Amino acid sequence: MARKRIEKNLAFDEEKGRYYVYFDYGSDSSGRRVRGSQTFRELETAREALCQFELRRLQHRLRAPVRMTVGEWLDYWLEEIVRPHREETTYYCYRGMVWNHIIPALGRIPIQSLDSRAIQHYYGDMLREKKLSTNTVHKHHILLHTALKAAYRQGILSENPVDRVEPPRLACPRQYFYTPEQLSTLFSAVEGHPLELVVKLAGYLGLRRSEICGLRWENVDLERHLIHVRTVRTTAGGTVVLKQPKTSHSIRRLGIGGLEDLEELLRREAGRQAQKKQGDPHWTDSGYVVVRADGQPCDPNRVTGDFHSFIQEHELPPITIHGLRHTFASLANSARVPLLDIGKTLGHKDCAITGRVYTHIFDQTHQEVLNTVAACIAASRQ
Repeated sequence: MARKRIEKNLAFDEEKGRYYVYFDYGSDSSGRRVRGSQTFRELETAREALCQFELRRLQHRLRAPVRMTVGEWLDYWLEEIVRPHREETTYYCYRGMVWNHIIPALGRIPIQSLDSRAIQHYYGDMLREKKLSTNTVHKHHILLHTALKAAYRQGILSENPVDRVEPPRLACPRQYFYTPEQLSTLFSAVEGHPLELVVKLAGYLGLRRSEICGLRWENVDLERHLIHVRTVRTTAGGTVVLKQPKTSHSIRRLGIGGLEDLEELLRREAGRQAQKKQGDPHWTDSGYVVVRADGQPCDPNRVTGDFHSFIQEHELPPITIHGLRHTFASLANSARVPLLDIGKTLGHKDCAITGRVYTHIFDQTHQEVLNTVAACIAASRQ
């Protein structure tokens, strides 16, 4: 017999010149003995592996081998953990990252063999070869950490290998916004255009695209000069989804009493839709404020595309619908509106979020503070 026992759980194969280490994981739930093995060229390396195995046993960090790849676990995690407990939009966002990037790169690796070096290499490959941004790869890092943490909790992993990985450093995204003069030019250019309501709801109120597309007439009270933000329409996996805002703070009431331009625009649109309802047999009374030519609610992605085309056709500075929300925040800050009030109007949970999101939009010269200090110093020297 070529393989000879050297000591407990360690043998040497004379023909192959290899050392065999046997790992005893105990019994599974059915009482079956679970064992594993690994080969080594050097006796010292084999003994070290066996020692490390016994150390993990004493620390209660052992996990019995499972025949599951990283890809199989991620598919299970998406369908059984994420989908039943997260928003549909979140599920589709995660699925896109998993299917398009993580599984093609790491999916075939046995989940218990996935180590921090493989994950670190994956991050570097996404940055160098795939040209993804550091912020995008950081999202992959968060997803992997969450998914493998679930595997640890279910007893599949003895630890989370992502804990030992250095994630890409987050970069502050460049935010595009308009000056008051540029916004006024846009407002003039869009008058009478089907996008006028979209542009002015975003510019005057700082609404998100999903909030604009989800606004219904039942939530517009022109007599009391109020708009209630209660539902959003967005896309997930190519499908339009109607849902409540992500957080309770995004459900808010906005006063539009001082916005005569916006109020008049809403009245005209309400009257136009009422006439269509009475005289056009092909009109659909969907109940939404922003609608297509047939009365059906607009597809959010189509709104984005139409707005992009409008900006290009009119040779205006590049900006997105969300950029108009940034513009609203910038103008409010320039008017010395407290950060807390800006955040509440935008539907943020607290002003810390507002400051973090818009830190590069708000004036970074700190001129007012510097002038105040300079005036104090000058006064003290008189």
